[in-house]
Amino acid sequence: MTPVNPPPLDRTWPPSRTDVWRTPDPALPEGVRIRLLRAAYGDPRAAAELRSRLTPRQASGLDPLPTEPASLAPELLSRHRREIRSLPDDTRLLLLLAAADQYPVPTHAFLRAVAAGRLDTRPLEAAETAGVAQATAGGVVFRDAWTRIAAYETGSPADRRDVHRLLARVLRAAGETPRRSWHRGAGALGPSVRLTAELGAAARKARETGEHALACALVERAAALSRDPREQSRLLDRAAGDAWQSGEGDRARRLAAATDSDALNGVFALRAGNAAEAFDALLIAVARRGVETPVVRGEAEESVAGTHLSRTPRTPAPDHTVHLLARATEAAVYTGDLRRCREAAAVASRLGIVPHGTLGGLAAAFEGRYEDARDLLKAAAGRCGPGGDPTLLIHAGIAALMLGDHTRATTATVRAAASARARGATVIVAQAMEFRAYAEFWTGHPRAAETAATDALWQAHATGQDNGACHLQAALAMFAALTGDADLCRERAAAARSYALGRGLGLPAALAQWALAYLDLSSGRFAAAAARLRALAGFGPGHGHRAIRHLATPHYVEAAARSGDTRIARAAHADYDRWARAVRSPDDLALSARCRALLAPGAEAVEHYRTALDLHAHGTRDFERARTELLLGGALRRLRRRTEARDRLHTSLEAFESFGAPHCAAQARAELRALGTPVGVTTLPAPGALAPTTRLTAQQLMVARMAADGATNREIAVRLALSPRTIDHHLRGVFSRLGIRSRIELVRLLAEGEAS
Repeated sequence: MTPVNPPPLDRTWPPSRTDVWRTPDPALPEGVRIRLLRAAYGDPRAAAELRSRLTPRQASGLDPLPTEPASLAPELLSRHRREIRSLPDDTRLLLLLAAADQYPVPTHAFLRAVAAGRLDTRPLEAAETAGVAQATAGGVVFRDAWTRIAAYETGSPADRRDVHRLLARVLRAAGETPRRSWHRGAGALGPSVRLTAELGAAARKARETGEHALACALVERAAALSRDPREQSRLLDRAAGDAWQSGEGDRARRLAAATDSDALNGVFALRAGNAAEAFDALLIAVARRGVETPVVRGEAEESVAGTHLSRTPRTPAPDHTVHLLARATEAAVYTGDLRRCREAAAVASRLGIVPHGTLGGLAAAFEGRYEDARDLLKAAAGRCGPGGDPTLLIHAGIAALMLGDHTRATTATVRAAASARARGATVIVAQAMEFRAYAEFWTGHPRAAETAATDALWQAHATGQDNGACHLQAALAMFAALTGDADLCRERAAAARSYALGRGLGLPAALAQWALAYLDLSSGRFAAAAARLRALAGFGPGHGHRAIRHLATPHYVEAAARSGDTRIARAAHADYDRWARAVRSPDDLALSARCRALLAPGAEAVEHYRTALDLHAHGTRDFERARTELLLGGALRRLRRRTEARDRLHTSLEAFESFGAPHCAAQARAELRALGTPVGVTTLPAPGALAPTTRLTAQQLMVARMAADGATNREIAVRLALSPRTIDHHLRGVFSRLGIRSRIELVRLLAEGEAS
């Protein structure tokens, strides 16, 4: 049977229909629910039938979901087949031709085939009368995907071969060679060495133009026509790589099950399994670098020299080996076991491989060689030009983040996502957004970061990258902490930590812990924040992360200083200061000066705060600059320098309100009240003065739109993987901010806002 691809991963799917949110089982993990709906083409009937057929391991996300239509919803498909069989023979033949022209490879050759075959299109009127399909100027439009599948599968094998051959005959234009080869392969009677070679060559052309879904279909068909078991295994290995690149995680894992590829198994484990096991599998694949590894070769076209780990010149490694080392580095980053970076660097050196500089930089940083780490990371961060390899652009972004260069990190990750889209590497887009979120967050764009992370979360789940989704959940917990949404912060953090601890993912586990600590800090619970961050320092790989602990040092020093326990904080600051001086990032130096101020007595602290603000002026972390203003204002108040204290506190208050950080704004107001300065909560503009989107957070706007479309709180909770209680909390916030009392008013207000 011809394989069928689910709908593409773009902004038009899932449809904005309320019934799509009615998933058959809210108890399923979020990633399984999203992939289940996608596999069912958004049809709740097919999704419910598929849910009833999942094994316990499939339902938990451990095994891939079915990908063949007959396995997805056989009862629904059977009903559609009966409907198609009731139509006249001539009608069914035209529908078969249209179906073969559309999936799994859209070839847009139906009208040419009709003309070449001298077929009469009048029998399509019967299909229109039955409501099965409609003839248009561009071809046939089926009622839904399942009707199209049924139209293809009711055809006899001989008829299917005939329509494929007819379509192949008319595909003669420039650029249509891969699609012609697809139909030639689909019309073959049996194994053919010649056709296998032709399909393989066509797949290479498709891969070069970023059409990985087409390449997967071609190579999978080539494997079916091959007589050689070893050749079949090699082709399925490549097909799995193409399926993964196109975002078809379940199909990729099913195809890979027929092969024995360390590279594939390592990538799948990295994205949805145990990251430590992923590292081991990837490092084994590096050692076997002579073995073909299509899953990573498809991601790069140009040779990548990488960055030297030593002063001795060496020959650059092949593209796929560089990518395998990049993946191994990511596995080490996810686990938080940075010793593994040193191990990977040693393997690369022993094999004479020049890896990307991020690997060497992480290894040097772990060993405390901060100057070496700086040089290696700067070299890696510098490789962020437009049109580069998306995987290496992501690593450039990671390197820039470590250096405190958030502008370059944003540039690298945005370009990584754009390059991935241009190359058809859908799977990499969500990975780029994972690390872009950090830069957006620290540069004072929490709403933009939240919106991007929420979209990337769906993309990660849809493509089978649940580990990346966990990282994004933790990032969303941090955004919720910043915007003062305590319930959402705790819910996101709990979900992220629960998943992360089961997969040995130290990065999201540590980030979620930091989010909870930041919520405590911004709410004035200093002892609780210090305790959380002190515990984070003690967590080993898989439970914590040295880089997150390092990034959180300024918050730990603040919490410790304000709770009166600075002994450990001084040692933490000393290491942070050494790193800041090595990398010479204005923001890191500013935060180090702020830490020094928090640990200094009286008037001495003020000068350190002033130094920090001077450095902030050359950096990009606007939110932290506002927090430094707040702390300076408080210090000046205690020294009775009232006028300057008032100015600093008003500046910080305005910044926090613009960022949408109510807890921090409340701290600034409390300091102003202590000065005897009356200050009230900023009133919202009158309804109609601003569009509704300017008064709601990204999460609130998303909930509001779903509610306006008619979804219940429970349906919205299922769609967003939150509890109904949290959705109720969001809607109460929406009603309060918009000054309304009912969903009817919400529908009207959103319609007016979008119309304006």
